[in-house]
This record gives sequence, C-alpha cells and structure tokens, in this order.
Amino acid sequence: MYKHWLKISLLIMVVGVTAFIGCNKDNTAQTVEESVDEALFSIQERGGMGKYGCYELVFPVTVNFPDSTSLEVNSYDEFKDALRSWFEANGGGGNGDGHHQHHGAGANQPRPTLAFPLTVISPDGELITVNSESELHDLKVACGGDMFGHHGPKGHGQHGLACFEIQFPLTIQFPDSTTAVAADKAILHTLLHDWKENNPGSKTRPEIVFPVQVVMKDDGTVVTVNSKAELKDLKENCD
Repeated sequence: MYKHWLKISLLIMVVGVTAFIGCNKDNTAQTVEESVDEALFSIQERGGMGKYGCYELVFPVTVNFPDSTSLEVNSYDEFKDALRSWFEANGGGGNGDGHHQHHGAGANQPRPTLAFPLTVISPDGELITVNSESELHDLKVACGGDMFGHHGPKGHGQHGLACFEIQFPLTIQFPDSTTAVAADKAILHTLLHDWKENNPGSKTRPEIVFPVQVVMKDDGTVVTVNSKAELKDLKENCD
C-alpha cells in the first residue's frame, strides 16, 4: 500500500515538474515576442513611422543593440528576426542577465534602436534623410504628435509595421530638377547621401517620380500610384 502511494506521489511530482517547465518555456517565448513588439513599436512611434504613422521606412537600415553590436536588415521580416535572436540570447524581456521580468517585456532593459542616417518616405513622396534623434522627433511632431495613442505594442510586429513597400527601380527627382534612377535600395541610399553631402543647406528634398508601384503589406497586392495625391490617400486609408 505504501509503495503504491509512493509511486502515485512520484508520478504527480514528475507531471507537475514537466508542466512547470513547459509553462515556463511558453512564458519565455511569449516574453521574447513581447520584447520584439515593444522594440518595434518604440522605434516607429518615436518618428511617426509605419502603418499608424505618416512615414514609411526605407530599407536597408542598421539596428544598434544595447550591447554595442549592430546589424543591417533589409526588411521588417529581417528586422523582427534580428530582434528575436538578440532578445533570446540576452534574456528575453528581462534585464539582460538572463532573468525574466514579470512586469512586462523589456521593463528594465535598454531597447535596440536604429542607426542614423536613415531614410523615410513622406505621404507626399518626399525622401527624407534623418540624421539624429532630434530630427526623428521633428518627424513625429510634423506628423501630428500622438498618432499612436489608441494603439499599443501588443502584437505590433504582426499588424502595425508597414502600410506598403515601394518597388524598385525607382526614379527620383532632385530640387534642381535633375533625375536619377535607383535600381535598388542601396543605390537609393547612395544617391540621397551624395546629394545631401553636396547640398547641405537645401531646404527642399528629393522626391519620388510618379508613377510608382507599391506592394500592400496586408495582402500582397501590387498597386500603381500615379501622383502625390494618390500616395497620400493610400497612406491615410491604410488600415
């Protein structure tokens, strides 16, 4: 009788420990995803970027991590993968020492940020080079301030990242009316960088030459945008 009771007790203990480990793994995975969502939300909210903001980010961009490492990413999918890998290697949503917090993901941990300069597309088709955190803040102010007010970070990586993605090749027009063709994102960045270097005092920015094609991020459809008005309407009606 005693042996039978002991076997049952041991079985209950094994089941309990297994359930605890499984639950703890689930919580860890959830915490990592929450950290990814919060990092993406924070980056976009600071500059009024993404689906809920005014501007669309032009890739590639460089991500700076709190441990002084950095990584170039070419899309939001790569961005999410990079953040996920970093948080998994650095304690998920904890404080960086491998311990997980119970008061929200990343509660005491510095978040990854974007390296400057970076480029965004305005609702009017302007290509804006952003050189500092203060210039990023200026974008948010110009966008209207608290446009993210009724949205939170939960699930942001799945439904709040981008409205559309510009397709290449892309023709851009400079303020002096000259034009250049960017075959890909890297060439676009080079063209904008060179123009900025040669025209540091210019208040007018390069613009996209229409028509352009964009891929809508919600369903993958390709849309031809024929004017600034159509681009602005597309952005304003992005759900």
